[in-house]
Amino acid sequence: MTSRTGPIRVALADDQAVVRMGLRALIDREPGLEFAGEAADGAAALRLLGETRPDVLLLDVRMPGMDGIETLRAIAADPEVSATRVIVVTTFEVDSYVFAALQAGASGFVLKDSAPEELVHAIRVVAAGEALLSPSVTRKVIGLFGRHDVTPVEGLDTLTPREREMVAWVATGRSNDEIAKELVISPDTVRTHVSRAMVKLHARDRAQLVVFAVRSGLTIP
Repeated sequence: MTSRTGPIRVALADDQAVVRMGLRALIDREPGLEFAGEAADGAAALRLLGETRPDVLLLDVRMPGMDGIETLRAIAADPEVSATRVIVVTTFEVDSYVFAALQAGASGFVLKDSAPEELVHAIRVVAAGEALLSPSVTRKVIGLFGRHDVTPVEGLDTLTPREREMVAWVATGRSNDEIAKELVISPDTVRTHVSRAMVKLHARDRAQLVVFAVRSGLTIP
């Protein structure tokens, strides 16, 4: 995780004004967070990111016009705004949009009815460079999409057997400490292998490792 010296700047994109109002109130009263602006659709969100360069964007998936998936793809394709981490705010924990959102670059998911402390935790985790994927979400993603046709992942053949194993473990939603406990090795060893796998696969965070594991059919030995 990366260290920070200033407040985490957070932007919102949701077509429901009442949702934006609630999220803004939460951000405004939370120490260490700073409200960076809001948008009611994807096109406006892209303009907002270009103007304000927030650290984190809370993004609704279902919006009129340019929806959340299209917005994610546009963010990932634009080097001017691609540094912004995106948390998808959704009504359902796992639906047809989740894997598409992961593939498009989402760093995590939170439910719209999550407790305030859960949302704040999500913002802090993602801003620090980690992915926010609970074990329940990753299990359901793999269950829904892991049976689809396996497709080649560029760079997968460069991974060592241990690195491939770690990518498969990451796809279970477990943390480095939890993986280390399962394998009876040190968390630092897990962290090293995961980091090397991320570099070789050009993955920006653990969420993308989950995508690669699902697409390539990697499973725990």
